[in-house]
Amino acid sequence: MKFVDEVTIQVTAGKGGDGCLSFRREKFVPEGGPNGGDGGNGGHVYLQAKADLNTLVDFRYTRLFKAKNGENGKGNKCTGKNGLDLYIKVPVGTLAFDIETEEYLGELLKPEQTLLVAKGGERGLGNVHFKSSINRAPRRITKGTTADDRRLRLELQVLADVGLLGLPNAGKSTFIRAVTAARPKVADYPFTTLHPHLGVVSIEIDRSFVIADIPGLIEGAAEGAGLGIQFLRHLSRTRLLLHLVDLDPLNSDPVQDIRRITQELEKYSPELAARERWLLLNKVDLLPPDEQKQRCQAIIEELNWSGRVFEISALSKQGCQKLCYSIMNSLEENQKRNQVF
Repeated sequence: MKFVDEVTIQVTAGKGGDGCLSFRREKFVPEGGPNGGDGGNGGHVYLQAKADLNTLVDFRYTRLFKAKNGENGKGNKCTGKNGLDLYIKVPVGTLAFDIETEEYLGELLKPEQTLLVAKGGERGLGNVHFKSSINRAPRRITKGTTADDRRLRLELQVLADVGLLGLPNAGKSTFIRAVTAARPKVADYPFTTLHPHLGVVSIEIDRSFVIADIPGLIEGAAEGAGLGIQFLRHLSRTRLLLHLVDLDPLNSDPVQDIRRITQELEKYSPELAARERWLLLNKVDLLPPDEQKQRCQAIIEELNWSGRVFEISALSKQGCQKLCYSIMNSLEENQKRNQVF
């Protein structure tokens, strides 16, 4: 399924029903008074998060959504029915913006959470409300008010504990296949991954975390180059970044690759660039055993890297188990610290 993470939709709430102008017309009741009922309220439009959805792809085909109008009031003081509210199902992690005003309306972070995005019109009043001692036969009513009519931009941000980043063909998809049950496409050409993949790393019973594999970044990604900024946003909610680097001696300059990605993160979001990031030196099995430690140490010293570093091979799973346990321990420690404060 094609991953869609940004769509535009039109939402229209229901108009309020008009009040009714009516008088009693009964045999043997010569002075029947006003009995016009109120209209019904218009239906609201809500976004509702659903755990079984993971893309916005359905909105490519259905973009217009309208709640029901409130019914008009009737005689005999009968109130019109309220219009039914409309619930639009979206994935967890969806953000909503008003396109015309650029207003941020909110986000949905939990399953079944709802967000009001268009308010229905209020009901009109029937003439029964305007009876008084000096006006026993009022011919005044109020009409139902109009409803919100909005163009919305919906954005989806992947919810994950850990985010993978790196250049195309750094081995991110191979890594997520090695440590989770996710099966992203793996091939020997750039941009094999075209949309984010989520995988659950299960350490043991009741100990697991979610990892996100996003498409490879290239120079200029923060300005939209390649698959660009639309996927950088998916890293904004992760608690830990894993930066995979290709150590294949024939295909890469690891130090330059790391600096390029770091620059893109800083351009996109200084806050994201400052987040904890671990360096994964991948494909160490392609180096002679006596050169592995030497080359890895040289990279760390040239970068003056102060964060954690792991030497792994995603293809052979070398070092992957140790890495996953370290990630789990780190996430749990951070969670405990947050609970204390």
